[in-house]
Amino acid sequence: MLLLEVISGERLPKPERGKMRVHKINNVNKALDFIASKGVKLVSIGAEEIVDGNAKMTLGMIWTIILRFAIQDISVEETSAKEGLLLWCQRKTAPYKNVNVQNFHISWKDGLAFNALIHRHRPDLIDYDSLRKDDPITNLNNAFEVAEKHLDIPKMLDAEDIVNTARPDEKAIMTYVSSFYHAFSGAQKAETAANRICKVLAVNQENEQMMEDYEKLASDLLEWIRRTIPWLENRTQEKTVNDMQAKQEDFRDYRRVHKPPKVQEKCQLEISFNTLQTKLRLSNRPAFMPSEGRMVSDINTAWHNLEGAEKGYEEWILSEIRRLERLEHLAEKFHQKAAIHESWTDGKEAMLTQKDYETSTLSEVKALLRKHEAFESDLAAHQDRVEQIAAIAQELNELDYYDAASVNARCSKICDQWDNLGALTHSRKDSLERTEKQLESIDELYLEYAKRAAPFNNWMEGAMEDLQDMFIVHNIDEIQGLITAHEQFKETLPEANKEREAIQSIQAEVQKIAQSNGIKLSGGNPYTSITPQSIDNKWEKAMAMVPQRDKALQEELNKQNSNDTLRATFATQANAVGAYIQAKMEEIGRISIEMNGTLEDQLTHLREYQQNIMSYMPEINKLEADHQHIQEALIFDNKYTSYTMEHLRVGWEQLLTTIARTINEVENQILTRDAKGISQEQLYEYRASFNHFDKKRSGQMVSDDFRALLISTGNSLGDSEFNRIMGLVDPNSTGSVTFQAFIDFMSRETTDTDTADQVIASFKILAGDKNYITADELRRELPPDQAEYCIARMAPYSGPDAVPGALDYMSFSTALYGESDL
Repeated sequence: MLLLEVISGERLPKPERGKMRVHKINNVNKALDFIASKGVKLVSIGAEEIVDGNAKMTLGMIWTIILRFAIQDISVEETSAKEGLLLWCQRKTAPYKNVNVQNFHISWKDGLAFNALIHRHRPDLIDYDSLRKDDPITNLNNAFEVAEKHLDIPKMLDAEDIVNTARPDEKAIMTYVSSFYHAFSGAQKAETAANRICKVLAVNQENEQMMEDYEKLASDLLEWIRRTIPWLENRTQEKTVNDMQAKQEDFRDYRRVHKPPKVQEKCQLEISFNTLQTKLRLSNRPAFMPSEGRMVSDINTAWHNLEGAEKGYEEWILSEIRRLERLEHLAEKFHQKAAIHESWTDGKEAMLTQKDYETSTLSEVKALLRKHEAFESDLAAHQDRVEQIAAIAQELNELDYYDAASVNARCSKICDQWDNLGALTHSRKDSLERTEKQLESIDELYLEYAKRAAPFNNWMEGAMEDLQDMFIVHNIDEIQGLITAHEQFKETLPEANKEREAIQSIQAEVQKIAQSNGIKLSGGNPYTSITPQSIDNKWEKAMAMVPQRDKALQEELNKQNSNDTLRATFATQANAVGAYIQAKMEEIGRISIEMNGTLEDQLTHLREYQQNIMSYMPEINKLEADHQHIQEALIFDNKYTSYTMEHLRVGWEQLLTTIARTINEVENQILTRDAKGISQEQLYEYRASFNHFDKKRSGQMVSDDFRALLISTGNSLGDSEFNRIMGLVDPNSTGSVTFQAFIDFMSRETTDTDTADQVIASFKILAGDKNYITADELRRELPPDQAEYCIARMAPYSGPDAVPGALDYMSFSTALYGESDL
């Protein structure tokens, strides 16, 4: 009872003075009751065993007293007594070589740990560098003697017992070490103050690094966008389809290779910005304002401009490819028709300008006149071709064909020559008609042959021209139209063959009459240059072209069928991907407002959900491959789906960004909960209240709903108080409040955080109650990097009690919380 009174500082009940066993048992019970009143549970220790001299029970009781009154009050960072004492020893001996405190037995056998504890607090009492690890007895005795002589710590242990025991008594060493803890308890306050400062400085350093990282990432992304947009806005036209297809391939490389990493950088930038702002709010720091032009909204605006430029560039490339294909087709058609016309007009001017009728006989003049009539018929038949050539040339000019100058020159030459032919034809006809009265009529059969042979020959030339005509189609309906027209043409061939046979029969009749009457024909038909042989040759050539045309049309039909298959393949995949993205977006919306499990469970579920979504990436890649096949086949429409690749890309990027933002919101809620000490039950209550008043289930509520929510939590709000709260939860005046802003507000209202005054008080402890602190004191009490951080940023102290090297910790602490300029 006397021992308990001494170590507790309290008075126990008056002991019984009798010498009988019952008196002794009662006195021991009074001591045991006092120990129990201090919250100590006594297990298997009874008064009878103590009175009977049970050594084991007596020692157990003594250890219980030591543990309660000498060790239990020891606490380091909210650990238990034993763990706290061990953690204190580890921190104090960490800088010393050959010392590694892991327990309270073998870690102390060489004596260096005891000497390190004394040297850490009183370096003037021990020359630690002179101690040797291989001389444990000397080390132990040195520590015991110094502790007893200078620190008033009794010598509780024997050096030989510790060294010669494989595992020294843990309780004895804990008891002895606790004496050092109590002896140096004053230094513990300084350590606590240093820990508080270290914590604050660590937060500040981490925030500054995150700000620098954000600024660099934002600058790099904006610079990339600035360089890329001019390239996408370049509309320099190319001359050929191949050149434009090369540009299209470069654009595909940009979409596949260059843009995806920048999408990830943009998403990471938004996540880093939100996390930084959350950390700043939780640590009572001012909100981070990026440099001008580097806000998240600035980056979103630049990104929107980039995507607009992308869309415009892609549409321009496809439009240019169509235009150049059309131009190349028209140019080839122009030159083909021009060549045929030039071939026909070759020598016609010379023929029309000759004056052979002046020396001809009557029959010869008649023949010349009729030949000229046949030529006029032929000339009229070629009028359509000349008009077609002029129309094609005009269309090439309207479509800005690069070689329009040569086309115009050739067209102008043809038109001038045609006008000249018309004038010469009219002049020659007048001349022949003037002499017609003097001439005999000529053989009508020749004339009939010429009149029928010329249009038939022209028809054959037109048919051959059509059979060789180039065509461009974009779907099955167009090629089916060409095939139908070709079949209709083939149905006219029997009638055309009858006309050919009729023309040939005219020539046969001429030969028959000549042979019957013994007429010797001199040369061919005087009215036309079209011979029966040339008609047969052209007919055979035209008939040979028919199966070639059949083959070309069938090949194009097969191509369009293949293109239609590509459309259907892309549409099937696009419809599946579009439905998947829409379903996942709706699921994420539901997940973000539901309360299932702890925040950690929700975070784990969201990350698993994110992995599940990322596992769908092969389907997106497959769709990209199908889309590439569509573009390579120059397919510009798809009746099987309303989705475009651009819409699906945007939807996929929005899906990835939404799940990343949702994960970030849960992470920020965990940060808020841990930093503010909010329980899981409180978070459930906050979420349930927020969801109840979030009528639209959008994750945001309008100000009227938010006022109702605050009133439901017991707040009685006037207009001025509500406007103040809205200024906190909606600083940008958007008119809506997010769940994160709501729990930030509730955590500020219900929890406490470090303040500038608390940091100033901690610095004052380290400075020994002085109004300034020195660099040596900072280096002694703080880790090296944080000590140098403070020294570099503290202004010199200028108070009346200033000494050389004094630093102003008060203004530094105030600046940490944004209350003045650092």
